[in-house]
Amino acid sequence: MRCLSYLFVGVLAGLLGQANPALDPALGPAGSARLRFEVGARPGLLAGPADGRLILVLGRTNAPEPRTRIGDIALTAEPVLGTDVTGFDGRRPARLDATSALFPLRHLRDLPAGDYWVQAVLATNRDFTLLAAPGNLFSAPQRVRLDPTQRPPIRVNLDQREPDEVVPADTESVKFLKLRSEKLSQFWGRPMFLRAGIVLPRGWADEPTRRYPLVIRIGGFGTRYTTVQNDLRAGGELHAAWSAADSPRFVLLQLDGAGPLGDPYQIDSANHGPWGSALLEELLPYVEATWRCVGQPHARFTTGGSTGGWVALALQVLYPDHFGGCWSGYPDPPDFRALQLVNLYADPNAYVNAAGFDRASAREINGETKFTIRLEIQLENVLGRHDSFTYSGGQWGSWNATYSPRDAAGRPAHIWDPRTGQIDPAVAAAWRRYDLRDHLAQRWAEVGPKLRGKIHLWMGDADTYFLDTAARHLDDFLKAAQPPADARLEFGPRQPHGWEPRPWGELLREMQAEVDRRAPRSAAANHDYLRARFGHGAATCPVCRGGR
Repeated sequence: MRCLSYLFVGVLAGLLGQANPALDPALGPAGSARLRFEVGARPGLLAGPADGRLILVLGRTNAPEPRTRIGDIALTAEPVLGTDVTGFDGRRPARLDATSALFPLRHLRDLPAGDYWVQAVLATNRDFTLLAAPGNLFSAPQRVRLDPTQRPPIRVNLDQREPDEVVPADTESVKFLKLRSEKLSQFWGRPMFLRAGIVLPRGWADEPTRRYPLVIRIGGFGTRYTTVQNDLRAGGELHAAWSAADSPRFVLLQLDGAGPLGDPYQIDSANHGPWGSALLEELLPYVEATWRCVGQPHARFTTGGSTGGWVALALQVLYPDHFGGCWSGYPDPPDFRALQLVNLYADPNAYVNAAGFDRASAREINGETKFTIRLEIQLENVLGRHDSFTYSGGQWGSWNATYSPRDAAGRPAHIWDPRTGQIDPAVAAAWRRYDLRDHLAQRWAEVGPKLRGKIHLWMGDADTYFLDTAARHLDDFLKAAQPPADARLEFGPRQPHGWEPRPWGELLREMQAEVDRRAPRSAAANHDYLRARFGHGAATCPVCRGGR
C-alpha cells in the first residue's frame, strides 16, 4: 500500500447525503478563472525537445520546498496542477490554467487569493514515475501574489535538473546491484535494469565455503532498494537480529519498488512486463551464486509489509515451487471482493457506495475518515499523463498497471472511469487473474499440498486502508481448505496499518526452522547441507566432528 511517509493533513468535510463538489474532478474547469502559468526552461538545460508531465504546486510555505509535499491527500493540501507536454524545448512556454487537471480544488477560481510559493516539476524520466527521478527538471520556488481573476500570466522557469542515477557504494556488509534484464529490455524496447540491495550475514567473508538461506524482502509501496543503507544502523531492529550471536544467519535481498508505471509488484503483468520472470530467472540466480546462497526453494523465503506483504504472498502463491514460505504483513487486498471498500465484481462504482456516499480510502483508528477514494484518484489524475491515474505511478495507478490488460491503444485499461468511478466489468473480470484467494480456490487441489505450512500473514483488524476484510476472506478460505493449508493468519485487535506482532529475530528463527525441517535427509545429502550451513572441516562441520 501507500508509503507511510504520506502526510495526511486535515479531515474530509462534506454534507450528509451529498458528495462534496470539491472532490469531483469530473466537473469542468471554471470559465471565470483568468489565472494562468507559463513555464519555460533555462537555455541548455534540455538536450532536445522533451515529452513528459508538467506539474505545478502552489505552496503556502517554502520549508520544505513545495514539490516535496506533492502527495499530501487532504482537502487542505496545497493545490497542484498538471498537464502533458510534447516537444517541449523551454523556449516556447508550456501553459497551465483553468483547463488543467487540478487537485484538491474543483475549479481554479476557488483558489483563495494570497501569497504562494510556486514551483514546477517536469517529469521526463521513462523508467521511474517519481517526481525526483534522475533527469527530471524543476524550478526554484518563487514567491508570488496570486488571484484567480488576474490577467497577466505567472512565469516560471525550470532551471535545475535532478542528478543522474548513482548506485550507492558497497560496504563490507551491504552490497548494491544494478543488473541488466534481458527480459524487461525486450518488453520495453530499451535497456532495463533490476536493482537490489543485499545485506550479508555476520562472518560471511570469514567462511568461504558456507552457504546461506535467502530472505527476499519487499518494502511498502514504492520502497527503493537503497533502503538497506540504513538497515544495519546501531539500535535498529534488523541490526539487533543480524548481529546477535544466537541469531540465524541469512542473506537478505531487498527488491526495488520503482518502475515505468509505478511500483511493479514483482510479478508478470501485461503493462509492467515480465517482472516475475526476471526475478526468478535473472536476479535470483545471480544473487544466489554471487553471495553463496543455498539456492534451493526450501531455503528461500519472502517477506514484506503492505505492498511488500502482497508481493511476498503473491510470489509464494503464484510461484509455489520456488519458495519455502512467505511472511506477509498487512498486505494489499488478496481478494478483490474487498479492494479496500470496493467489491470489484459487484459494485457499479468505486467512488460511491450503494447509499450514495463517497467511499473512504483511509481512516483513523477511531473510524474517522482521512480521505476518500475519489479525492485520492483526483490527485493521481493530476500526476498521471493523459490526466489519468493509470499513469500516475501512485497506488491506484500501480494496481491498475499490475492487474489490468492493455486496451486497444496499448495502454493500461482503466478499471474504472478516472472522473466518474464507473467500474468496467470486463476489466474487473480480467483482474481475477491476480485475485489471490480466487486463484487458490480454483487450483487448491494442485497447489494446496505445495503451500502447506508456508503461508504466514498478520493484519491489524482496524487497518488504516480497510485491508482487513480481504485478509478475513483469505483466512476463511484457508481454514476450510482441503487438503489442510496449515496457514497462520493473525489479526491484531484495534491495530492499524503497519502492526507487527513479532520482531525480526523471531521471523529469522521461524524461517531457519523451516530450512532445517525441509533439509535433505539422506546421509550424503545431509552432510552436504550441514557443510553448507556450518562450513566444512573438523572444527566446523558437526558430521565431520562426530564421524560420518
